[in-house]
Amino acid sequence: MSNIIIGITCGDVNGIGLEVVIKAIAIQKAGARYRTVLYGNTKVAAYHKNIISEENIQFFTINTPEEAVAGRINVINCWNDNINITLGKPTDVSGECAKLALERAVKDFKSGAIDALVTAPINKAAMQMAKFPFIGHTEYITSEMGAKDSLMLMVSDNLRVGVVTNHLPIKEVAAAVTRDKILRKIQILNETLKVDFGIDKPLIAVLGLNPHAGDEGAIGKEDENIVRPAIEDAKNKGVLAFGPYPADGFFGSGQFAKFDGILAMYHDQGLVPFKVLSFGEGVNYTAGLASVRTSPDHGTAYDIAGKGEAETSSFIRALYLAADIVKNRNEYLDMRSNSLERRKHKTLTDETGADEEIVTVIPE
Repeated sequence: MSNIIIGITCGDVNGIGLEVVIKAIAIQKAGARYRTVLYGNTKVAAYHKNIISEENIQFFTINTPEEAVAGRINVINCWNDNINITLGKPTDVSGECAKLALERAVKDFKSGAIDALVTAPINKAAMQMAKFPFIGHTEYITSEMGAKDSLMLMVSDNLRVGVVTNHLPIKEVAAAVTRDKILRKIQILNETLKVDFGIDKPLIAVLGLNPHAGDEGAIGKEDENIVRPAIEDAKNKGVLAFGPYPADGFFGSGQFAKFDGILAMYHDQGLVPFKVLSFGEGVNYTAGLASVRTSPDHGTAYDIAGKGEAETSSFIRALYLAADIVKNRNEYLDMRSNSLERRKHKTLTDETGADEEIVTVIPE
């Protein structure tokens, strides 16, 4: 585990991101077994350190992730100029710094220099001031990784909720919810539950788009004409998907506890119940990418920035979930590779009738 390198972006420097990171890693010693790399700036990190702690906390400047040492805060400086920090407010400066840190981290993420990426929260208004061309982390990272699609998946100990549409105005949701899109999201959720979370035959619940899941067409036709056919398509591909379920009754009755994963149609339909049930303990995971990205489930929390009141639990869970998924993926690949070797070994032995062990090599 000490070989795992986890990149951490500083997020909005006017918010609570750096406070949370410093508290978690330097004071609470979270992730001490891993090599963590903070993408940001040592001067800005020191500013936040002085606000929240009297402890002797050191930052170690490095140039590449390979130089990181476990158990300390290793920092890659993503800008050199002195900046004005305006705690509690979105500014073009805070957006530009967040953008620079994210771009450098994603560059290392794409190259494989870091094994996982944990992103501290950004403010969308500040990012727009900095001319960031994406609505959020998920969309930017998905594009940069060259993935056709990804899934925003909220994860806690007992709940995993994904969404078909991410940060989209509600008036645009119905047009964006298509049969093909729902099927892709179900497939991504099914795959990530198996590979990243170690569930052999995951049960997936799909929520309806309309109130009462359309009430058999009385409250909109989308659930019968789009959502249900997509679920049937998934079943035909071997996925254990069920629904569509009315969202209110599904969560209100506790039915969610019977499923390994839940797919909501839009942002608030999935995230409101998730945060009611798991706030402070949840993690935002971007499923469907070749590499692992997580983030805490809270925002920049400008109202408490600089007060030393920010909780670290969600960030720490994001850090550990990232490491766990890296480990789970490696174990999954090892098991599949070993299974292929055993099957090929048996085939060769049957064909030759040889008693001696036959060593085979499975290509990458």
